[in-house]
Amino acid sequence: MIGIIGIVLIFVMVFGGYLAAGGKMAIILKSLPYEFTMIGGAALGAFVISNDMAAIKHTLKDIGKVFKGPKWKPEDYRDLLCLLFELIRLARQNAVALEEHIEAPQESAIFQKYMRILADKEAVELICDTLRSAAMNYDDPHQVEEVLEKRMEANLHHAMHSSHALQTIADGLPALGIVAAVLGVIKTMGSIDQPPEILGKLIGGALVGTFLGVFLAYGLVGPFAAKLKSVIEEDAHFHQLIREVLVANLYNHAANICIEVGRQNTPSHYRPSFNDLEESLKATKAAA
Repeated sequence: MIGIIGIVLIFVMVFGGYLAAGGKMAIILKSLPYEFTMIGGAALGAFVISNDMAAIKHTLKDIGKVFKGPKWKPEDYRDLLCLLFELIRLARQNAVALEEHIEAPQESAIFQKYMRILADKEAVELICDTLRSAAMNYDDPHQVEEVLEKRMEANLHHAMHSSHALQTIADGLPALGIVAAVLGVIKTMGSIDQPPEILGKLIGGALVGTFLGVFLAYGLVGPFAAKLKSVIEEDAHFHQLIREVLVANLYNHAANICIEVGRQNTPSHYRPSFNDLEESLKATKAAA
């Protein structure tokens, strides 16, 4: 919703100010379809040239995040801590019993309590792979921590591709606007024998290209790229939380301490209160 409000504000303020200053929309509306075809078509072509099909699909899919916002909500962070608590406690009590949960998480009674987390393939694999590593009795927890860090860096780099692709298009749009404007000037020069009122309209139409390129770059595509980057970074905290808790577990801290490490490393606007989490953990213990 906030994204839609932002778009509405952009259009109202820009075109409202233009109209309030005495501007006429007729010239813009007449030239807009042709200028947009040139600028938008060139930008789309550049986007297709610079990305493979997987990246194109990924970017188109991620655009929805601009309006939906981060995937993970405060209750998801609380549920993740409860899930990790159950798994860590089971690993301490009966390592053999843990195997059925980490080898077949889709069939696990523990994972099935948290369906939103279970639906995230990367989160589930991160949990299961790390707990599997712990079961292999790594002598140096730093080894697992380093592997997790590199894995998460690679995941974040891949997830950021959509934002980078949109930002690249935003960077190129002003130049494409100039291309469209130059073509408009060329068209105008072909009508140099026309009276001033006609030439004025032709020049105005040519300048619509420059306006449109800059407007799309800084008013829409650039902010889309920035918002998408912000959302991806927000969602990355969810996987970082998994790392913090499970690394603490590798150092053989008590299960409650591991969870508290995770709680305190949760971003403040998602962090459950100590009492709220304690009540959830008590409910988890009672249901076990």
